[in-house]
Amino acid sequence: MMEEEEPGTPHFQRLISDESVRSVQSGDSCEYHHTEIYAQLPSSQAHRQQQHNLHPEDERRMLESSVPPQALLVCMKIKRHIRSERAERRQQKHPAGSWDSWRQKQQITRRRLKEHISKALSGLLLWRHTLHKIEGGFGVGVKAYFVFLRYLLCLNVLYCVIIGGSVLTPTLMYREKPVSEQTFGFKDIFVGSGFLEGSPVFHSFYTRGSLDLPCFNTPVLFLLGMISVLLLSIIMVVRRTVVGYKHLWLTGTRFSSNVSYKVFCGWDFCIQNEKAAALKQTFISNELKMDLEEQRFHEDIQKRRIKRWIQLILLRVVLNIFVLLLLASSFILISYTITVSYHQEYQKLDWISSLMLEYLPPVTMTTVNYLLPHIFRETSKFEDYSPTTQLNLTLIRSIFLKLASLGIYLFFFIRSLAPYKDQHKCAENAFGKEMYKLTVFNFLESFFSAFCVAYPRMLLVKRCAWLKQKLGMPQFDISSNVLDLVNSQTVTWVGVFYCPLLPAISAVRLLLLLYIKKFTLIHCCVRAQRMFRVASSSVLFHFTLMLGLVLSVIVLGVNINRFVPGGCGPFEGDRSVFNVTAACVETLPAPAQTTISYVTSKTFAFALVLAEIVILTSYTSRGRANSKAIERWKEMLVMCSSDKRFLAKKHNTMRRQKTTRYKHVQQCSADA
Repeated sequence: MMEEEEPGTPHFQRLISDESVRSVQSGDSCEYHHTEIYAQLPSSQAHRQQQHNLHPEDERRMLESSVPPQALLVCMKIKRHIRSERAERRQQKHPAGSWDSWRQKQQITRRRLKEHISKALSGLLLWRHTLHKIEGGFGVGVKAYFVFLRYLLCLNVLYCVIIGGSVLTPTLMYREKPVSEQTFGFKDIFVGSGFLEGSPVFHSFYTRGSLDLPCFNTPVLFLLGMISVLLLSIIMVVRRTVVGYKHLWLTGTRFSSNVSYKVFCGWDFCIQNEKAAALKQTFISNELKMDLEEQRFHEDIQKRRIKRWIQLILLRVVLNIFVLLLLASSFILISYTITVSYHQEYQKLDWISSLMLEYLPPVTMTTVNYLLPHIFRETSKFEDYSPTTQLNLTLIRSIFLKLASLGIYLFFFIRSLAPYKDQHKCAENAFGKEMYKLTVFNFLESFFSAFCVAYPRMLLVKRCAWLKQKLGMPQFDISSNVLDLVNSQTVTWVGVFYCPLLPAISAVRLLLLLYIKKFTLIHCCVRAQRMFRVASSSVLFHFTLMLGLVLSVIVLGVNINRFVPGGCGPFEGDRSVFNVTAACVETLPAPAQTTISYVTSKTFAFALVLAEIVILTSYTSRGRANSKAIERWKEMLVMCSSDKRFLAKKHNTMRRQKTTRYKHVQQCSADA
């Protein structure tokens, strides 16, 4: 039974709803949990009394309520009792027959089997233990890079399965023309010429051959395989981007956990290694320093005067003009190297000189992409932004640099392909070879930067004390490495139509790159002193990957229009990607032809666009309503915490007044 309350004591009681039950354990509500004030609250005393001796009326109310047992404020023994009582009541109201009981058992068995299978599959993930070691030694930000690399590797493996089943295998089985025998040269591996040009690597290998049925021929299979790769890329990339943005949208742009949570709940008690514990401690302290730095920056902003604002705006304008000039200069340099490289006669040069000239545009683009982000990082320091804004601004400029430089590179290269069409050469192969060269050079750049730059630097720094003071050990630059992955994957998407085995080459490159980056990280880098904020930056990285996919689709559309009619490969002669399915459609029944003609008509396109507008409008309206509801819930949580503080302070004040009055009465009675 509950103890009777003393007369004059206020009765603090709130209606317990499902939402309030879920929110009673918020971060702010634990502030008074272990204090004397909270322990003496009437609700707390009643709650403790209720846990040990549940009143029959309270038990009846809990049994009849719709609140789940795990959300009730009672001990575990009473929760089990309530769960069993509710199950018995349901059994009495709706007695389950043999079929229902068998179905319930099957549901429980399937759920347990699903849990066991999910655990087994999670244990089979690639490099699971390696990623855990990287996370424990270098933080969750570095782990996010390797997870992103693993994701791209799995995506390219799926591309290999699709292309191997729909394009490569039928062509090898029904190919009439034998593979042309050409001499092997060491240079051919780097530029894709010689024996590789007539191999399954490039576009010209996939001729029609003996597989010449109306709806089952090499051009149709090739087109279906490439469309499948494109649709899979859109689905996977958009899904990852939307999931990350959904989490960021739910938390809000201004979301940040409070200091008490970071201090009291930020520690990982599973850490058993001293180095990992020191790293976690450093991360927590640096996170607090970053928050304090942000607060100090906002306080300095409020103290700025008009003169300072005018000077700062002028300085930012000048620095942005400087950044634009750097970008324009880099684009002009890339276009100039392309012009120099593709107007040379390589027959008059030795293979080393010709190889250097052919790799001159990729070398120039890689050098520009390496140097300018460092300049952007130093420039953002003078613009007097907050630390988070400086990081995001540098990322945005680096993203624009990498994607725009690749776009300029492709634009000027496509313009240089006109001589191939005039000379009746395979322009598709030339484009595929260029994407092949970019992929090979990306791997060579990663290899030489690891073993010819990072590792010798580490040896010199360890042996020379004065170099250690000036240079120091480098840190793993997460943003730059992720953008390199995005750039290389964009190259794969751009060139897969003209180099069908490029995903397989990229998969091998990513597999080797993982071990190269792991070696560089463990042996040549030190852990970062600042925690990398993964939540918002990962959304930006996936959004950049989606921009790369959009760029590849645009380039593919431009090339298809330029290469019509094709001169080699599956679309040679008068065949193209637009009329290759015409013969197949003519063999179909009349209703199927009518349906296909309606689906490809402008009327259906207009109806489809109208339906998409309606669906997007409804989703946008629902998203706005959900955002307003989330804001209201956040305000309710804040008000709940404020109510608890107010009740605790009020109770403490009344208790002091009561104690003072009682002492005064005792003193008066003693004086009497």
